[in-house]
Amino acid sequence: MVKAAVAGVIGFILIFIESMIVMKLKGYETIEYGGIAPFINVWAMNFFFVYAILTQVTNWYENTHELNEDNSF
Repeated sequence: MVKAAVAGVIGFILIFIESMIVMKLKGYETIEYGGIAPFINVWAMNFFFVYAILTQVTNWYENTHELNEDNSF
């Protein structure tokens, strides 16, 4: 549940970071998303991207923690 909330917030922040990168590269002053639906679509893509990364980081952390406990040989 916490992972989904964090992914939602970071996905929302990524929209603005991506927009700033596009504005700097193309020399735009503003970006129009064309309505709420395209904005939600971009947020959803960012959400799933961040959620997948957080899932992999969580799995990596749990596996390294288990390996540290298993060194009792």
